[in-house]
Amino acid sequence: MDGSITAMLRNKIWFVFCALFVFWFLLLYGFDWSFLPGLATISHEKSIQSLDPNSIRVTDNHEGKEDVTSNLMNATNFGVDNSGNTTNAVAGTKEKKFNDWSTEDEVSEDVDDLEKELEPIFLKDDANREKEEQQNKCRGRYIYVHDLPSRFNDDLLKQCKSLNKWTDMCQYFVNNGLGSELGNPAKIFSRTGWFNTHQFSLEVIFHNRMKQYECLTNDSSEAAAVYVPYYAGLDVSRHLWGSNASVRDSDSLSLIKWLRERPEWDVMWGRDHFMVAGRITWDFRRGIDDDNHWGNKLMVLPESKNMTMLTIESSPWNSNDFAIPYPTYFHPWTDNDIVQWQNRMRKQKRKSLFCFAGAPRPNIEDSIRGEVMNQCKSSNRRCCLMECSDQRNKCQKPVHIMKMFQNSVFCLQPPGDSFTRRSTFDSILAGCIPVFFTPASGYVQYLWHLPRDFNKYSVLIPEDDVKNRRVSIEKKLSQISKSRVSAMREEVIKLIPNVTYADPRSRWQKFEDAFDLTVKGVLERLESLRQEMEEGKNASLSYDEEDSWKYFTFGKVDKHEWDHFFLRADRSKYY
Repeated sequence: MDGSITAMLRNKIWFVFCALFVFWFLLLYGFDWSFLPGLATISHEKSIQSLDPNSIRVTDNHEGKEDVTSNLMNATNFGVDNSGNTTNAVAGTKEKKFNDWSTEDEVSEDVDDLEKELEPIFLKDDANREKEEQQNKCRGRYIYVHDLPSRFNDDLLKQCKSLNKWTDMCQYFVNNGLGSELGNPAKIFSRTGWFNTHQFSLEVIFHNRMKQYECLTNDSSEAAAVYVPYYAGLDVSRHLWGSNASVRDSDSLSLIKWLRERPEWDVMWGRDHFMVAGRITWDFRRGIDDDNHWGNKLMVLPESKNMTMLTIESSPWNSNDFAIPYPTYFHPWTDNDIVQWQNRMRKQKRKSLFCFAGAPRPNIEDSIRGEVMNQCKSSNRRCCLMECSDQRNKCQKPVHIMKMFQNSVFCLQPPGDSFTRRSTFDSILAGCIPVFFTPASGYVQYLWHLPRDFNKYSVLIPEDDVKNRRVSIEKKLSQISKSRVSAMREEVIKLIPNVTYADPRSRWQKFEDAFDLTVKGVLERLESLRQEMEEGKNASLSYDEEDSWKYFTFGKVDKHEWDHFFLRADRSKYY
């Protein structure tokens, strides 16, 4: 019985609760409260706030417009009375239905007008955001380019027929300095990206790459570096034979005078300036004002010693020039072009153990070229030799050079007229392991582009051992294990982007090319110079300039096993 009474009480409580709920529901939603002034005012103020344009989200698509329409309807606090008519809390009176008050077309037009009004604001915000992102990306990387008189660059290209005593250079300056397209004869190259590029056209290629650099600035005060687009190599090449010293020096002296008169020069006295000279350093290091001595004196001028000078071969004994790679024949358009070529070189079958392309140097007393060629000839077909002194001169034809390098495991790189060779970079491009005979040919040269651990990608056979016939090149190379050869070749193939200049009209996403690594190296060097100046230091005074090769390669000038390679009793050859 107690249970039945308890159940009845529970039922009554639920009944009362449900009745109260229905009563309050009818009271709130069935009764028109708008006639009460206080509540109507409150309702009106809330409606005004709900129309704040900052709360309206505008998008570009149709769905976004529907969202705005919905927000506008909600913002005006529409309700429904007992008779089914739409009510408006703002007016406090019964209104017509929505379709009578405002059509969908009218709302759409209002939204379109609002979008047009807000569009400049959005565009401005986007522009500011992009500008800020670019500033963050380029902070410490901005480069200011001097607008030189055209006689220092563009006018030289117009004189292309007279720049070289034996060669019409005009054919090499098409395609932004890359030269004419090679196509793919004998399927030695890939379908695109191969050009007949001259080894001395780097100034033009680099300048055109710089024009596409992402962090250029017209405000020199925010620049981390100042680029001087002077075609020094093309200039001096006109006068290397048959001209007196004053003629060879003329334009270089004029350029330095022009730079000194610029306000940008006074900021760091030229220490933040850099220049690319597309020939070897010895063409610009005439230390004696004598018509019989080679080259001009661009790099021995006091102002030039303040600048960072980039050349295809630097001096081991001077501290103001740095080597960057010779231009090769390959100038890929995309990252994928690089990847495809690398994969092809990995699969390439190589029939010869080693090879050499070049000519003897009988007039150079210390040259080992003759001995290298003799050993190649007597190697019982394990060496492939391409003599560049015969009438056919296949060395001038890229297809023959690249075919031989692709078919060889090792490529010999003995010094010629100077320490370095373009052949080094052509061999790397072909996946052929370079064999050096002095560290001056590569290890102390291309510090921003080649690994400091030279054993990973190359072989060093001391030139004295070859000269005195204490070593057999064939025996030395054949003793290297297959596993090490495989690892070295893979390292060489990975280096291909580092020594390749991308087509100036393209932009890679994945890899850094020789230009990118050069700019990075220059900026890091200039940042160090700034810190030294702020601290009142000068690192160049802490070592003998004769030991520059050691300081830049190892960061110290202690006794080293390579010292004998860099002894020079006579400066007449390398000033």
